[in-house]
Amino acid sequence: MKPLFVAGALLAATVATAETPELVVYTYDSFVSEWGPGPAVKEAFEATCGCELKFVGAGDGAALLARIKLEGARSEADIVLGLDTNLTAAARDTGLFAPVAVEADYALPMAWQDDTFAPYDWGYFAFVHNADADAPANFRALGESDAKIVIQDPRSSTPGLGLLMWVKAAYGDEAPAIWDGLSDNIVTVTKGWSEAYGLFLEGEADMVLSYTTSPAYHLIAEEDDSKAAAVFDEGHYMQVEVAGKLAASDQTELADQFLQFMVSDAFQSIIPTTNWMYPAVMPAGGLPEGFAETLSADKSLLLPEGDAAALRDEALDEWLRALSQ
Repeated sequence: MKPLFVAGALLAATVATAETPELVVYTYDSFVSEWGPGPAVKEAFEATCGCELKFVGAGDGAALLARIKLEGARSEADIVLGLDTNLTAAARDTGLFAPVAVEADYALPMAWQDDTFAPYDWGYFAFVHNADADAPANFRALGESDAKIVIQDPRSSTPGLGLLMWVKAAYGDEAPAIWDGLSDNIVTVTKGWSEAYGLFLEGEADMVLSYTTSPAYHLIAEEDDSKAAAVFDEGHYMQVEVAGKLAASDQTELADQFLQFMVSDAFQSIIPTTNWMYPAVMPAGGLPEGFAETLSADKSLLLPEGDAAALRDEALDEWLRALSQ
């Protein structure tokens, strides 16, 4: 009887597995890392959904869109989490994303109206440096300094693309001159944020493109106040990170359930001390003590998604020309 018992148990396990729906979410690598939001989000959502939540790391944020374009309607993903407003126009134009209806009381610096993408966090780009070192107060001063900086590739990384939009929003037609000034400061261009920040921490550069909230990680997680974000006179470009549902998903109801869960307190309370960004919806407990204060409105820069899409190729060409000299 033992073989029959074992066979029956295996059959029951197979049936149970087959009956457990799986939701596949493409996101960036740092989100699914052991120190990122992914593990805690997975545990919290699976406790409510009766499903398996599968995160798939796909490089950095901008690489997500490239992968979805390549896979098209054949993609195994149900949700893409990690695009931002510099990419949403291009993502929308693919026709691969379905409408969403997420209800939330957003705590964003601006009103949010979008029937395709829902935000889950936001922040400001900044150059992070050692707090005991003098930092330039604007891009011109940075270009005139001897500071060595690490940035991310705008073709694969949302911070890298955000930097292009930051320079373009602040300087317009003068952007090429800014890049000419910065070109000899750039010691390395990495594919993604994690690699760049790691090089900075290893002492390979004086400054790294990151976020105004990055020093909060060191302060809260490591009790280390040795890092600071340089505040620039021309203001700081904002990033709003979003998620969207793929039209080809075979788990549409579960995807909708996840997107609504994404703006719940259970998800949003995880964001500040794992993704080190501002939550899109303020958690019931507020922000943790020591978390970075938001910038004043006159320091906020953000191009509308249509303008960002229209300027992307021009800004990329300006960047490539400067770095090739």
